[in-house]
Amino acid sequence: MGAGHSHDHGHAAGRAEDRRRLLLVLGLTSTVVVVEALGAWWSGSLALLADAGHMLTDAAGIVIALSASLIATRPPSPKRTFGYHRVEILAALLNAVVLIGLCGYLAYAGISRLIDPADVEAGKMLVFAVVGLAANLVSVAVLTGRRDSSLNMKGAYLEVLSDAFGSLAAIVAGVLVLTTDFLRADSIASLLIAVLVLPRAWALLAEVLGVLLEATPAGLDVEEIRHHLGHAEGVVDVHDLHAWTITSGMPALSAHVTVTDEALRTRGVGQILDDLTHCVAEDFGIDHATFQVEPESHRDHELEQHP
Repeated sequence: MGAGHSHDHGHAAGRAEDRRRLLLVLGLTSTVVVVEALGAWWSGSLALLADAGHMLTDAAGIVIALSASLIATRPPSPKRTFGYHRVEILAALLNAVVLIGLCGYLAYAGISRLIDPADVEAGKMLVFAVVGLAANLVSVAVLTGRRDSSLNMKGAYLEVLSDAFGSLAAIVAGVLVLTTDFLRADSIASLLIAVLVLPRAWALLAEVLGVLLEATPAGLDVEEIRHHLGHAEGVVDVHDLHAWTITSGMPALSAHVTVTDEALRTRGVGQILDDLTHCVAEDFGIDHATFQVEPESHRDHELEQHP
C-alpha cells in the first residue's frame, strides 16, 4: 500500500523560467566569446584567450542545460516512470568534467607563458576585458534569482560568476602590463582563472555524483525522519527507509511502516497514509514519498524477510 504526492506543475513552471534566463545568458555569453577571442588575437593576451575559452565552454554548457531542461519536460512513460529528470543531472556532470578539463589546459598554457613570456598589447586587452566583465555581471544578475533551483542552474551560475572573476583578472593583468611592462602578469591571470574555476567545478561534480549514487539529500537526516514517522498515531516501527534525489529540488523517500492492528481497524489505511505523507511533506519538504503500511501482526514475517 502506498501514497505519493507531487508538485509537477510548479516544477514545470520553474523549469520554463530557467530556460528563459538561460537563453538570455547564452546570447550574452556567445557575443562575448566572439569579442574576447578577437581581442585575444588582436592583443596577444593569453588571459583574454583563456577567458574566451572558458566562456565558450560555458556557452556549450548552457546549450546542454537548455536541451536537458527541455528533455526533462517529457512526461513519464511505462519504461521511465520518473520521466527524464535525470537528463539534467547528466548534463551537469558533463559541464563539470569539461570545466575540469579546461583548468588543465589553462594550467599548461599559463606555465608555458611564464617560462617564455609573449608580448601583449595591454590597451586593447583592457578594452576587451572590460566588455567581458560587464556582460558577465549582467549574466550573474540574470541567474542569481534561480541559481538554487537545479544543478544545471547552479552550474551555469557558477560558470558565469567565475567568468566575471576571470575578466576581472584579465583587467588587473592588463593594467600591470600597461603600467609596469610585467608581461608575465598575463599568464599569471590565466592561471588564476584556472584556480577560480577548479574548486567550483569539483564541488559541482561531487554534488552530481551524490545524486547519481542516490546519496541521502543534503540537509536530510534519515534518523530524524524515522523518529518523526515513528511517533505518528498507531505506528510501532519504521524500517527499509530510503531517501534519495530524483533531480535537483525533487527529493524522494520510501519506507515500510508497521502499525497496530487496532489503528488499521479504527482509522483505516487512508488516514494513516495521509498522516505519513503530511509529516514528510510539511516537516522535511519531501513531496515524493511512498509508504508500505503493514499490520503489526505481519511484523514477524517482515523480520524473516529483512533480518
